[in-house]
Amino acid sequence: MNPQLEAGTGSLSTLPSTARGDDEATSIAAGAEGVHASSDVAHEADPASGAEERSNFVQSFARGLAVIEAFDNEHPAMTLSQVAQRTGLTRAGARRLLLTLCELGYAETDGRLFRLRPRVLKLGFAYLHAQGVWHLVQPYMVELVEKIHESCSAAVLDEQEIVYVARVPTQTRIMSINLGIGSRLPAHATSLGRVLLAALPDAELDRAIAEALPLRACTERSVTDPAELKRRILQARRDGYCILDQELESGLRSIAVPLRGPGNEVVAALNVGVQASRTGLDAMRRRLLPELQQTAAQISEALGAPRG
Repeated sequence: MNPQLEAGTGSLSTLPSTARGDDEATSIAAGAEGVHASSDVAHEADPASGAEERSNFVQSFARGLAVIEAFDNEHPAMTLSQVAQRTGLTRAGARRLLLTLCELGYAETDGRLFRLRPRVLKLGFAYLHAQGVWHLVQPYMVELVEKIHESCSAAVLDEQEIVYVARVPTQTRIMSINLGIGSRLPAHATSLGRVLLAALPDAELDRAIAEALPLRACTERSVTDPAELKRRILQARRDGYCILDQELESGLRSIAVPLRGPGNEVVAALNVGVQASRTGLDAMRRRLLPELQQTAAQISEALGAPRG
């Protein structure tokens, strides 16, 4: 759900078609040196003998990963020549890899500069889920719920939706639907979603809003005007948190903050939900926000984010 990674504004319609779905890794490999498998196999000497060929090493796939790793906080957008220089690839090889990444949705170009897209975060999420990281952060959420007596959830951004990756409910039901791990909700109508959208670069935020149109009204308070939605998302970016007042469901208020990963990028969001009749907006800022921010800092550290 999509730091920070930056997206361009160029069209991908002119890029060559490549395989999708389960064949994405194969497509990246093929993009490095064309579609000929014979050029994708490199040979490496055995550490012991220095003679054996390591025929299972796919050089073009390694080069594709090198291209992804070339982008960082100091190099969020690069020209073809810059990518080639940072990776040691030829311009032709770098171009094929970049266009393959663009076609697969991992990068984008405006015709001059290439940028990674938030989809790259899925590679990291795969690791986090495989390692059971979200299970490890559950104790922090449980501790928060026991302290404030309100439900707590964590979610990631997936296109125009949020996906719940951890949740600690209370005995008091505050929503008409049951939420659990894997549940999805529209990003624009949730505090979690707006915090995650706020972490996107401006170009990618504009794209995300455009692709979500028309904005569905969940309640009479829901924001359906894209300009107003962007204004509120940018406000959440400035504030470092987002409060939603009965836009997802009548009687429900929530407050969310970002969770950060090893590069201090936003990888998820954490929120607390309350009954509107029981907790006012001022009380949410005064009482809940500090506790939520403290827990978010602990979870972010567990996810590998730098302290402070």
